[in-house]
This record gives sequence, C-alpha cells and structure tokens, in this order.
Amino acid sequence: MQNVKKSSPQNTASDIAHGRRVLEIEIQGLQALADSLDDHFAAAVECIANIKGRVIVSGMGKSGHVARKIAATMASTGTPALFVHPGEASHGDLGMITPDDAVLALSNSGETAELADIIGYCKRFSIPLIACVRRKSSMLVEAADIAMVLPSIPEAPPTDAPTTSTTMMMALGDAIAVALMERRGFTKADFSVFHPGGKLGKAFIRVTDLMHSGVELPLVALDMPMQQVLLEITSKHFGCVGVLENGALAGIITDGDLRRSMDGLLSKKASDVMTRNPMSIRPGALAAEALGIMNTRSITTLFVVEDTKPVGIIHIHDCLRAGIA
Repeated sequence: MQNVKKSSPQNTASDIAHGRRVLEIEIQGLQALADSLDDHFAAAVECIANIKGRVIVSGMGKSGHVARKIAATMASTGTPALFVHPGEASHGDLGMITPDDAVLALSNSGETAELADIIGYCKRFSIPLIACVRRKSSMLVEAADIAMVLPSIPEAPPTDAPTTSTTMMMALGDAIAVALMERRGFTKADFSVFHPGGKLGKAFIRVTDLMHSGVELPLVALDMPMQQVLLEITSKHFGCVGVLENGALAGIITDGDLRRSMDGLLSKKASDVMTRNPMSIRPGALAAEALGIMNTRSITTLFVVEDTKPVGIIHIHDCLRAGIA
C-alpha cells in the first residue's frame, strides 16, 4: 500500500479554509439562483414540455461538460434529450437537430463563437432557442427566444475559473428536469425503466420479469397418481408441484408434504398429499415482495397466480440472481 504523506497542521487548516470558502461562494450562488427564478424559467419548462421532439443541449468547454450532464439527466427522467457539441455541429451534426426539437444553449459569457452556427440554424428553421448565460448583455441572450440569466455571483478566487457559474448551470438543469418530471407525473417506477442496472431499477423488478412459465411450470391434476407426481417434481427441478382443480391452483406438494405422507405414498393421489390454499403472488407484484414472503415463510418457491390460475413460478434464487435483497 502506498504511503500517503501527511500534511502539516498549518497546511491542513489552510486547505480546509480554502475548501470551505469555495463551497460557501457556491452556496451563495445557488441561493441567489433559487431567489432569481422567474417567468423565464417557467417559459423554458413550458417550451420543452410542448415540443414533439427532443431537447438538444449544447455548450463549449466547461459549459459543454455541464450540458452533457443536463442532457443525461433529462433523458433518464422522461424528457428525450441529447448533447450536441457545437464544434461538431458545424461539421455535420446540425443534422441531429430537427424542427420538432428545442435547443438549450449554455454559455458563461454568452459570446461563445462555436455556438454561432447552432444559433443561426435555430433561426433559419424556427427551432426554439433557450439560453442559459451569466451575462445579460450578450449575443446569445439577444438571439434566444427564452433567456435564463444566472445571478452575478463571483467565481471562487483566486482566479475566474468556472466554479460558481457551472454549479448554478448544473443546478438549473436539474430544476428544469424535475419540473418536467412533475408535469408528466413521472414516477420512481418510470425511472426504473431507464435504470434497470441500478439499485433503484432492481427495486422495481416485477415478479413477471423473473418468473418461469409455460412448459417450465410444474403442474399436476388432483387425481394424478403420486408415481407420476414424483416424475413431474423431478423433471421440473423446483422441488414442488402445483395441483390443479378446474384450472385453478388448489394446492401444492412440496418435499415436506412428501415426507409427511411416506406411508403408502405410491398408492395415493395428488389430492391426498397436497397442502390446500398455498401461498401465491400476483404477476405485477414487486420481486422484492416475493422475496420477503419466501424469507418470512421459510420457503423457496412461490406460484404466480392470476384470476386463480397459475401463470408462473418464482424461485428465491431468481430474486438473488437479479440482485434483489
């Protein structure tokens, strides 16, 4: 393991002080931004909510990095969006922008030369142009249909490197994305559709996504001889079978039921051995709910039932393989 050189007490105190100063300035920027939200913000949300296409987010340099994040946030929360690099736009990527879209352009100064072709393209094809800038008197503000001007809070000293301004831009993008989510009634369940690999996505996996169905289902009739029942249990590898009565799930036979009925087992029928009214779950239930039932009941499988009829079976290992815990 590499040894990390320990700072002197004087340097440690100085570093912490510098860090706090930066954060305090950025907090001031965010508070000023919150206080400054007005009809221009509302107009931007209204504009984006009404377009048929996507939000094209663009910016250069640090603003471009923020633009990428805003586009990603919008796309993952129900607002189709993509980032277009202003330099690449001048070399063919303008074709990604359609008359059904709206453009959200980010620029600290509002004078970013690389945005000129995107601005001209928006004007030529009547594409809504929304600006997010720090300087009210700028080329981008004059060209925009809607301009959101950031509060004039200084960047963190000792230089004017983008710090406070980019923090405000990113927060404003989040504010727009969430306002659009609220308008559309976008829920956590909707969010999970775009995040199937994340923790939240796993939390919203449904039983129907994991269950076994069709020929995999271990099912027998009430009057089936136990010799055939044992063959069904063995061939389907779930350690149980469901017992049907007029197509409905009437009972279940598990390893425990077999052990309790060993005396004269092969002379019996499924109805003689089964446990009636077994625990089941509906297809639309969360897989986490199925796992909870299996853990509480100390069982390893659940039949999935819809309108009294078995449509699937889920094993505890299916839940664990999917990362549900």
